[in-house]
Amino acid sequence: MAQSRNTDSGSTPLRHVPVMLGEAVEGLSVQPDGRYLDGTFGRGGHARAILSRLGPEGRLLLMDRDPQAIAAAQAEFADDPRVAIRHANFSTLADWDETASGLDGVLLDLGVSSPQLDEAGRGFSFMADAPLDMRMDPTGGESAADFLAHASEREITEVLWHFGEERHGRRIARAIVEDRATTPFTHTGQLAALIERVVGRHEPGKHPATRSFQALRIRVNGELEALQQGLQAALDRLKVGGRLSVISFHSLEDRAVKLFIRDQSGHVQNRRRGPPVQAASARLKAVGKAQFPSAAELAVNPRARSAVLRVAEKLPLNDQHPESQPEGHRR
Repeated sequence: MAQSRNTDSGSTPLRHVPVMLGEAVEGLSVQPDGRYLDGTFGRGGHARAILSRLGPEGRLLLMDRDPQAIAAAQAEFADDPRVAIRHANFSTLADWDETASGLDGVLLDLGVSSPQLDEAGRGFSFMADAPLDMRMDPTGGESAADFLAHASEREITEVLWHFGEERHGRRIARAIVEDRATTPFTHTGQLAALIERVVGRHEPGKHPATRSFQALRIRVNGELEALQQGLQAALDRLKVGGRLSVISFHSLEDRAVKLFIRDQSGHVQNRRRGPPVQAASARLKAVGKAQFPSAAELAVNPRARSAVLRVAEKLPLNDQHPESQPEGHRR
């Protein structure tokens, strides 16, 4: 959900610039009387674009787990009769009565948003010393500081490797456990300094704490679990012909989205030995290939550099692609 934040000469924040705005909304193929859900409102860039394409009979459902994002949504859209707003994780979208009648499109802009990164007090960034929080919803759950206070060396190592692909994870985890015995980890600067001390600086232009901070953020917010649940919930609530448009910002997210679309597409999973495995009925089809930010967008918004957009469309339940049939049964 990374977005750029421009400022004027007086350093007053201007409107956030959503990543791949045109491509993501085009992927939804918005119909004026359709019902759409933006599961990651952020500061509303994508929502505004969707709403601009809706007529009086259209409906836009807005969700975000961050109470500050919901406050921004309420301030801007509460008086629009076409809009409904809910403070919740998009993983629970199927629990919302507003989605029960079906959706024509679901948009998910994953990861951490610029407002979250740029507000030091949220603890997502090591660029300024702040409480080590990292919760997208600070009203519940344990913070990164809470996790580091009780997790074992093995648990910390696994988090740093699985969610950050940090090859120095074991050394970092050991140092955390050793140091916390006398001084608990409570601030971002404290953790970043330890990681730099343990790992050193080897990658020009990249702070050695980058992977570890990403890993802890994903663990604290249960992001990959929420993504799997949210993708399934979106599929269940989409109408036939409805579109799923997902922007991800790191390989773990993109891989999960790619595999979900593939697994729901009815393609046979070939095996080295034995006949191909009969796939389930296709429920989704990919719409085009993965898309990436244009050079023009990257020039004005460097935070978009790792973005990947994937779009899929829901199929009738009995629809199967030829690829989903075993060899010898294609027509």
